[in-house]
Amino acid sequence: MALSQAANYVEKAIGHTGDATTEQNMTNPARDREKYADPSGETMKALVWMGKNSVEVIDSPKPRILEDTDVIVKVTGSTVCGSDLHLLHGVVVEMQKGDILGHEFCGKVDKVGPAVNGLKENDRVVCSFQIACGQCMYCKRKLSSQCERTNDNKVENIMYGGRTAGMLGYSHFTGGFAGGQAEYVRVAYGDVNLLKLPDDVPDEKGLYLSDVLATSWNCVVDTGVKEGDVVAIWGSGPIGQMCAEMSFMNGAKRVIMIDGGPAAWRLDFIKEKLPKVETLNFTDLPKGESITSQLKKMEHGGPDVALECAAGEYAKGWAHYFEMLAGLETDTSEIINEMITSVKSFGRCGVTGVYVGFTNHFNIGALMERGIRLIGNGQAPVHLYWEKLLKMIQSGDLEPLHMVTHRYDIADIDKVYMKFDAREKGVQKVFVQTKFSDPPCEGSPELTKL
Repeated sequence: MALSQAANYVEKAIGHTGDATTEQNMTNPARDREKYADPSGETMKALVWMGKNSVEVIDSPKPRILEDTDVIVKVTGSTVCGSDLHLLHGVVVEMQKGDILGHEFCGKVDKVGPAVNGLKENDRVVCSFQIACGQCMYCKRKLSSQCERTNDNKVENIMYGGRTAGMLGYSHFTGGFAGGQAEYVRVAYGDVNLLKLPDDVPDEKGLYLSDVLATSWNCVVDTGVKEGDVVAIWGSGPIGQMCAEMSFMNGAKRVIMIDGGPAAWRLDFIKEKLPKVETLNFTDLPKGESITSQLKKMEHGGPDVALECAAGEYAKGWAHYFEMLAGLETDTSEIINEMITSVKSFGRCGVTGVYVGFTNHFNIGALMERGIRLIGNGQAPVHLYWEKLLKMIQSGDLEPLHMVTHRYDIADIDKVYMKFDAREKGVQKVFVQTKFSDPPCEGSPELTKL
């Protein structure tokens, strides 16, 4: 059963419609100006979802403080994440036209609610992509992605058997919070979800503490990459690239990067940045060969660890393509099956790419009989890692600019989405500026006008 079908079933079972569920935490100032918009009447540029495969930059009201723990942030940098494409494609349920997108951003504090401690106007901050309350069972352990209090969506709770944290700009399925691909954003529990950036960390580096760096680090350490491991990574986007770098940092002796099709150029990009990485282009496989057979030729028994950094949306074979088209599944199991059959017996497979619902044809027999560890890395608990990662940036051990290829303006971000969706050659991770941004830091790309 596809996620949309399951969502409809659950909604009927609990006696309300999609519209009723999606209103709980919705904070988009364009929807209800009297309730959500700043009294000043100031407007801002913001990117909104307008239906499947359609996004637009609009003039939206500036958000207002709704709760005493809120902080309004002037956005100085945002970006486009590969997982944003799942929203663009309508794969994640409970999107509504006009929703403000964007879950990765940094900025300067504009206003603070009366209960906010430790932050003041003009402080430079980066925001966690998940909204954590700071007080529940998970938040006290800094497992911020599993906060029990910031996402009361009943469909997700029943579907997944538990709550996950609210997420900025990522549908009403994850709380309905307006996102940060805008010039202003309201951050709930601001002193919990905003990390101060020191002067020696420019926005072009600090921004990525919001998601991609913590997600990559979590993928590597949660799956257990250790000294001497051979690691295979499916997906050579920014997450895959940082996972490769971080795998070496954690002692891996070999890293093999797998990709192909329109994204094959990324293999060469990563090879240039990290010459130690070995690459495998699945579109160039010899006749009769598979990724599994090639990996076992490259390493006796296969890699010790497989990391999934691609997502379950992209079907390779016709069976999954038509089943997804017909709504019989939301995610293809092809990459997961490749990982399971490729690793050594008792190997470890970590799943970081987004999988939102159900899949068919999963090779559970290989998983069980060969003792494979399949690890859902979950949405990375940003709060658990971001202070450590910040120190790594400051020391020079971690260089986020390795993955950044372009700088764009917020007015063009709708066009940037289309570039990402087309896997346009040369466009890897981007920095999106606003009218509040400082000039590019040393080593950062200059502005590209579209």
